[in-house]
Amino acid sequence: MKPVYEGLVGDVGGTNARFALVDAKGHVRNPRSFPAKDYQSLAHVIEEYLETTAGRKRPPRAVIAVAGPVLDGEIEFTNLDWQISEGDLLAHFEFEAVKLINDFAAQALACPMFEPEDLKAIGPALKPGSDCPLVVLGAGTGFGVAGLARTERGDVAVATEGGHSSFAPQDEVEVEIWRRLKARFGRVSNERLLSGPGLHDIYEIACELNQTPVMLSDEKQVIESAASGDEMAEKAVNRFCAILGSVAGDLALNFGARGGVFISGGIAPRLGDRLTSGYFRARFEDKGRLSPYVQQIPTSLVLHPYPAIVGAARELQQMERL
Repeated sequence: MKPVYEGLVGDVGGTNARFALVDAKGHVRNPRSFPAKDYQSLAHVIEEYLETTAGRKRPPRAVIAVAGPVLDGEIEFTNLDWQISEGDLLAHFEFEAVKLINDFAAQALACPMFEPEDLKAIGPALKPGSDCPLVVLGAGTGFGVAGLARTERGDVAVATEGGHSSFAPQDEVEVEIWRRLKARFGRVSNERLLSGPGLHDIYEIACELNQTPVMLSDEKQVIESAASGDEMAEKAVNRFCAILGSVAGDLALNFGARGGVFISGGIAPRLGDRLTSGYFRARFEDKGRLSPYVQQIPTSLVLHPYPAIVGAARELQQMERL
């Protein structure tokens, strides 16, 4: 007997579109990933997933986490040439209900649900403040940020575009990085550095400053070469981790995130032990008079492969209770 599925959940970023089904007991089933560039629209990807996974028995509801701001039930993707609305999906697939949520808002909803094995401590193992706000951030194709407010009536995700806030250099090397990116792009946001393309830009500038030929063509090669001991790649990755720590500490202050700061995205898990080697946490805690405040905030690397799917499934359950 085939299972009865209560809903479709998804996580659509700039590179991959991931989908899964939620059964009657709330379990996430049949997760699959699709390269977004191979499809003309979000509806085309959903259609293929449902046809090959759910068959004729379509789930009645859907929650899709998307990379970009959701305004009045519509999304124009930040790093994809796609645009979709909840109304479009209702009409196309005849769902009973559809909700689009920001992908990092979904991850924020997921953070309290993680098991210990889904997380890796960055820095000291600290106890989070009870029922305190938390923040999740991550670098991939872009740089996402969201918060979670804990209330007596439940958790409320706070979607933001904090990844596009301005980059604040902390030393002369970073001033030079800012200057060169400013000349090339104009305004320099945190996403300009804390993303896959940003990591490669940091590497290129490190090579220029050290008068060394640029030998690596993308961020994947930079990460792999850093792990193999390439000096310029190591400089770039260490600088990336340091900048990520500074931004994470600023966000902890902005959100009052005594419930913890969670690092996700496509890049951080690939940095392995380098993220926990000290560059990140040292800059996270370097907040002047407020250093004692952030020193008490735990920072964790999210190891779960589908954090936004977990959050979308949680949002789906909340829809069912309404």
